[in-house]
Amino acid sequence: MTTTHEYRLTSTTGSKGLQLQQANVPGPRGNEVLVKIHAVSLQFRDLIMSTGQYPGSVKDNVVPGSDAAGEIIKVGADVKGWKKGDRVCANFCTDHIAGDATAEITHTALGGLVDGVLTQYRTFPAHCLVHIPEHLSYEEASTLPCAAVTAYNALMGPVKIKAGDYVLVQGTGGVSIFALQFAVFSGAIVIATSSSDEKLQIAKKLGAKHLINYNKVPKWDEEVMKITQGRGVDHIIEVGGPGTMAKSLRSVRFGGWIHTIGFVASDKEEVDVAMACLMRGSYLRGILVGPRHSFEDMNRLIIAAQLRPVIDKVFRFEKTHEAYEYLTSQKHVGKVVIKVADN
Repeated sequence: MTTTHEYRLTSTTGSKGLQLQQANVPGPRGNEVLVKIHAVSLQFRDLIMSTGQYPGSVKDNVVPGSDAAGEIIKVGADVKGWKKGDRVCANFCTDHIAGDATAEITHTALGGLVDGVLTQYRTFPAHCLVHIPEHLSYEEASTLPCAAVTAYNALMGPVKIKAGDYVLVQGTGGVSIFALQFAVFSGAIVIATSSSDEKLQIAKKLGAKHLINYNKVPKWDEEVMKITQGRGVDHIIEVGGPGTMAKSLRSVRFGGWIHTIGFVASDKEEVDVAMACLMRGSYLRGILVGPRHSFEDMNRLIIAAQLRPVIDKVFRFEKTHEAYEYLTSQKHVGKVVIKVADN
């Protein structure tokens, strides 16, 4: 039996609902491993869960968090291929191994209907684990399970990105920054949007060729069409939801892809989505993170590119409330990480 300190979401009052508690973690069953969590990265999902705005189901008194990196400290009797000391991440949905998700698979999403990773120790089924690329720290690796796999799944889905494609990334949050990095490594031309010139300069340093401040250029869809000489973009990382969808539909090329991932934009423009897709022959694809096999494929790309995740700020475990507040402020570029273990 291992003793752990863990955060539980005891109310939907934002970060105030997070309560640090002590609990016992049983040893791993035959097909499980016990992992010492070294780092956890936060998602927009974590914020809206903490305020009761998440559209999915969440168990009462849940341990939040879906993205972690750690080391195996004990292996179940029936586990093969893993050993003590291995550095690992768990997949977002622990039972999503390959192919499309199912309703049953989505119920294994960490930090939803099952407890998440904002804890010092946790057991995981061995089948959900992936090795951490050797060149990444625990803090860097903790950013991969949700944001990175989502971006990879979008760009490497049914029609894979190729050199010369135009990719539009909305904002500079975790998914958009990973999509920017993957697109640049693949030889694509990236258009980045943001409300901040400072954030856009970071996107430029990461390889974005065209920058649009949507506060200064509210009709950014028209600017996208100018940049692409009237053709439109091949792929859109759509994180705004109802607030950006109309402009995305006007920015995508005929036969292009809109990968819908989030709903962070506050404004809303009415649009007939079905007719807009029909008139351009475009594809609107919802992204539910991705399977473990995609995680493994993505890690090979990360190793080949020696890509390093963009981390804006790291907080100590006891400063988790501050980490939530900082993510809420939207001052970040890339990821916000919580360092759980000191060694």
